Amino acid sequence: MTRVGITGSKGFVGYHLYQTIALQKEEFELIEFERNFFDDDQALDNFVKNCDVIVHLAALNRHNEPQVIYDTNTTLVKKLVASLERTNSKPHLIISSSTQEDREDPYGMSKKECRLLLSEWANKNGGSLSGLIISNVYGPFGHPYYNSVIATFCHQLASGETPIIDVDGDLKLIYVGELVEEIIKLILNNDNVHDQIIPYTAEAKVSEILSLLVSFKESYQEKGELPALQNDFQHNLFNTYRCYMDLVNYFPKKLLEHTDNRGTFVEIARLGIPGQMSFSTTLPGITRGNHFHTRKIERFAVIKGKALIQFRRIGTDEVHNFYLDGNESAYVDMPIWYTHNIKNIGEEILYTIFWINEAFDANKPDTYFEIV
Repeated sequence: MTRVGITGSKGFVGYHLYQTIALQKEEFELIEFERNFFDDDQALDNFVKNCDVIVHLAALNRHNEPQVIYDTNTTLVKKLVASLERTNSKPHLIISSSTQEDREDPYGMSKKECRLLLSEWANKNGGSLSGLIISNVYGPFGHPYYNSVIATFCHQLASGETPIIDVDGDLKLIYVGELVEEIIKLILNNDNVHDQIIPYTAEAKVSEILSLLVSFKESYQEKGELPALQNDFQHNLFNTYRCYMDLVNYFPKKLLEHTDNRGTFVEIARLGIPGQMSFSTTLPGITRGNHFHTRKIERFAVIKGKALIQFRRIGTDEVHNFYLDGNESAYVDMPIWYTHNIKNIGEEILYTIFWINEAFDANKPDTYFEIV
């Protein structure tokens, strides 16, 4: 079993890497890291000694004083190198750098300097380093005005603001889940390439990205329609946008009922993408689910009975509750990286319709069990 430590595990990429590795309990053991370890030599030394692999992601991206970015990032790496030398440890090091390395700004210069400092340590001590040069990373839970323009646009649109394009540049992009897959491959292969270029997986102009996000807002957030997604980039961008919505106050969404002397007709979902539709009956007091997905788009619609739907973001403690009643038809969509369940809280059988954007595949289930 490989012992992996991640500095910056509570940051954007760090969160996704930590939670993905946590799913692979037979392959990896996570060594916990806290930001204050950098200010405590003994704590940092204990962390370093216990790791077979250290993924260094802790870094400052933005600050009002640019020099603070350079000083902070290089200081963290110097402290890590000092600990490696004090403990005579030789874990496989992985550091995230950026395609902005060669820019004459404190962030780009600091990323290059940090990679070179670890390269120097590896060459001097016979260690191994994967120095990753990465394009623009986007995905769920990135911080607006900090991690990426996509995070900023998603936050602004979901909040009812109007984004402004400063420069309509061409962006080379990689989804955070794709980057995590690349990092895990490097961990398993123990690669020792000090300037490893991670290929970008999508390319688009800023205006094209904003146009897609606006379409998601109009079709999904305003109308409840699941949009047509033409490729993996659009799928990943849509899952990203959903995570910036105020989910607690958005769900449950009431469905439009068409009632006449024959009864009632309700449209559950208007779809621009294929998927699998199913329904279930649940006996009183029974709970279904308690699992999460990392890529799937899923909708629960209660058509008869009373239900409590709960979800909780992986790695957090806050549980969100949604009460649905078949007498007021409504649905709740499940965001990725949120474990969720549905419980029959009524006295009669609960009838629920489920839609998911891909048919179930036992070889790639993307279903991970965790109690809400």
